Order: sequence, then C-alpha cells, then structure tokens
Amino acid sequence: MKNIIKQERKNLKLTQAELADMVDVRRETIVFMESWKYNPSLELAYKVSKVFWKTIEELFIFWEEE
Repeated sequence: MKNIIKQERKNLKLTQAELADMVDVRRETIVFMESWKYNPSLELAYKVSKVFWKTIEELFIFWEEE
C-alpha cells in the first residue's frame, strides 16, 4: 500500500515526531509508514486521516502487485 503521508505532513510543516505524538505512536512508526514499509492498522489510518482532514482513501492507495 502506498501513501501520501510525507507530502501531507510537509504541507502542514509537521515533523515526524510531532505527527507521531498527535496519533500516539513512536516516530519510527511514521518513518516506516512514509517509506511504505509499514501498513497501519485501521485505527491508526483513521487517526492520521483526521490530522490531515483527508479520507483514508485519499491518504492510502492500495497498490496491487502483479
């Protein structure tokens, strides 16, 4: 699954640590999500989407491998 979290975070001028604090996870979790190495739980995806005022579908793009 791909996402646009890094772009949205930069648009709001948030650091990874600030975003992590806002959604109650460790900074490393944000690092892994931004590098597409971690697929968040539905609860975490919901929290992140609320920070950016976007839907989950706008932030996370399902990428089916061939």
